[in-house]
Amino acid sequence: MSLTGQASNGGSRAFVLAAGLVGAAGVALSAAAAHRGGAFTGTAANFLLMHAPVFLVIGLAGGNRCLRIASLVLLAGLLLFCGDLLARDFLASRLFPMSAPIGGTLLIAGWIAIAVSALWRPRL
Repeated sequence: MSLTGQASNGGSRAFVLAAGLVGAAGVALSAAAAHRGGAFTGTAANFLLMHAPVFLVIGLAGGNRCLRIASLVLLAGLLLFCGDLLARDFLASRLFPMSAPIGGTLLIAGWIAIAVSALWRPRL
């Protein structure tokens, strides 16, 4: 493991950390949705739980630069999208105008970029 958080196998401690935090938030929000209610909270919990394994795999296994950038786009989209949904349930307001659509678009773009990363060839 280097000081930058990059593992010798190409993995990243930052993505493992993100996976743990995203997964924990998803479980906690699932419980909150079950006990408190709130359709937006349940949706945010589901999105967090379905994306946590992605960050864990990329954090442990690593990947090329395109995959790491795609993962950052995915994480940014997840935070914006879920943040807006949670603000609606807990603050009765939006995070900021268009935050959910921007987050959703980043999620889609992140997944497309993950697919593109499979075609990425390293420079020689």
